[in-house]
Amino acid sequence: MPVHFETRDHVARVTIDRPEVLNAVDAATERELERIWDAIEADRGIRAVVLTGGGDRAFCTGADMKGGSGKSGLAYWAEARTNGFGGIALRQSLDIPVIARVNGHAAGGGFEMVLGCDIVVAAEEATFSLPEARVGRLPLDGGMTLLQRQISFRAAMGIMLTGRRIKAPEALTLGIVNEVAPRAGLDAAVERWLADILACAPLSVRAIKQVVRRTAHLTAVEAQAQRLPALVEALASEDSEEGVRAFLEKRKPVWQGR
Repeated sequence: MPVHFETRDHVARVTIDRPEVLNAVDAATERELERIWDAIEADRGIRAVVLTGGGDRAFCTGADMKGGSGKSGLAYWAEARTNGFGGIALRQSLDIPVIARVNGHAAGGGFEMVLGCDIVVAAEEATFSLPEARVGRLPLDGGMTLLQRQISFRAAMGIMLTGRRIKAPEALTLGIVNEVAPRAGLDAAVERWLADILACAPLSVRAIKQVVRRTAHLTAVEAQAQRLPALVEALASEDSEEGVRAFLEKRKPVWQGR
C-alpha cells in the first residue's frame, strides 16, 4: 500500500510510504489518504495522529508529476478537493490533533499537508518550499490560503513568490515549526509532544481544535459566542468533573473520553 496506517495506544500513525519517489502523492495515494482520514474521524478512540513520510529524505514532495493524470493546471483547479492536498491540508472536520513529523523535504503539496497539521516537529535537515511558480503552476491545495494566515505576510510572500526552499531552523523562527530536533532525536521529540497531548482530557483537546479551526474567520466576540458541539460535549462530560477532582486529590486524572 502507498500509505501505512496503524493505531496503537490511542495514537494513529500515518506514513506516506513511497520513498522511491520522495513520497510524492499520485492518484491512488490521494484516495488512500482520504480513506484513512475518514476512518480516523470516525474512531473516537483515537486521541492524536502522527503524519510522516517513509525513508530519511522526504516527508512528502507533493504531487507525483510523473505518475499524474496529465491534467492542465486549470483542469486540476476545477476539480473538487474540499479537504486540500493529501486530504488534510484544508480538512475542517477532523477534531483530533495531528503532529507532522517532518523527516526531510516538505515541498509543494507536502508543505500544504504540514500547514494542515496542528503541531510540527522537524528534523534539522528538513526543508520547506512551495516551488509551484517555478514550474508554471500554483499552490492550489492550501498553500496560498494557509501560509499567509499562519505566518507574517512578508515571510509568506517571500516563500511563495520565489519558490525558495527554507531550512528547518528558519522555519522555526517563522513559526511554521514547533520544534527542530537532531535526526537521532526526532522520534523522541514527537513522543514528548504526544505525551503532553495524551495527558490532557481528550474531549477538551477536541473542543479546543474544533473552536480554533471553525471560528478563525470570525471576530473574537463572534467566536466566543459559538456553541459548537465539541465544546458543549466537553463542558458536560464526566472528564470535566474528573479533572477537577484529580487536581484537588493531588493525583493524575483518569480520562474516559466521556
